[in-house]
Amino acid sequence: MVPPSEDDDIDIMAEMDSIAAEDDDDDVGGMGAEPATRVLNQDEIDSLLGFDETTDDSLNRSGIQAILNSALVSYERLPMLEVVFDRMVRGMTTSLRNFFSDNVEVSLDDILSQRFGDYLNSIPLPAMINIFKAEEWDDNALLVVDSSLIYSIVDVLLGGRRGTAAMRVEGRPYTVIEQSLVEKFVHVVLADLSAAFDPLSPVTFRFDRLEVNPRFATISIPSNACIVARLRLDMEDRGGRIEILIPFATLEPIRELLLQGFMGEKFGRDSIWETHLSNEMWLTHIDLEAVLETQELPLNTILNLEIGSHIALQTRPDSQISLRCGDQAMFTGRMGRQGNSLAIRVDHKERKKEQ
Repeated sequence: MVPPSEDDDIDIMAEMDSIAAEDDDDDVGGMGAEPATRVLNQDEIDSLLGFDETTDDSLNRSGIQAILNSALVSYERLPMLEVVFDRMVRGMTTSLRNFFSDNVEVSLDDILSQRFGDYLNSIPLPAMINIFKAEEWDDNALLVVDSSLIYSIVDVLLGGRRGTAAMRVEGRPYTVIEQSLVEKFVHVVLADLSAAFDPLSPVTFRFDRLEVNPRFATISIPSNACIVARLRLDMEDRGGRIEILIPFATLEPIRELLLQGFMGEKFGRDSIWETHLSNEMWLTHIDLEAVLETQELPLNTILNLEIGSHIALQTRPDSQISLRCGDQAMFTGRMGRQGNSLAIRVDHKERKKEQ
């Protein structure tokens, strides 16, 4: 028998290492093996957290972002808000036609709930941010006019040619003329918004100031929930969008009114039901009790009463008798007889004591 050489030992070791490597591969692919750790890419992480850049609709977010936004109060819980904005659209259609002396179509694109900080970060710049105050509610709100509508307003009011799109000059601040024209436009919109709220709760919206930087338009804490209404204005080939942001804290004084399910064009009380209820109340039957006298006796005396015991009353034939309905004294009079029946002649009416 020939002993193995050093080269044979090296070959044997290499063959054993290759067999061990094959066994490891078989174990990884086998049924009993633990799966390897998988690393998520950036798109999968964004989808898990709910920050999907492919959609701009915050209501369609899922994942952790949806859990965070679940604390927002949906505008659908305030059904009268949609009625108010519908009335505003109808009013703006008429008032803006008079303001521009041109055909203007106003449409309500969307109403959604959003956090104030998220909305400020999503405002497309350049834009004009108008801060206005609700006098009766003592709080503020925002009205944002986008750049395309700003240039369309200037073009229409200054006699721009029909059928041509408004010219945009990017990279410069808005001029005093543009700001003053937009401010007049905002006054018209705020007047229509006030008229839309009047049947529900009279309120006056007063223009406060105009800002072009969102950092200077902070009227609420970034985490506070707000209502955002997006309206579209079309003037032939020109137009743009306005957005009205009202924090829920501003609407708190009329929250109970906004919770109503439906209210018709005529707001107020129902006179038909009032007349019916008043007529029925006049026909209601009640029981009256004639109280001859009231006395206060010790509990010991009451417990010692037996059959045949006497309680002396101080009432005389000419004493005043009280007529009561329950615990309420109604009339006082004198006792007498009418035919074969006992009767009480009412002398005067008792006045209700103020508590």
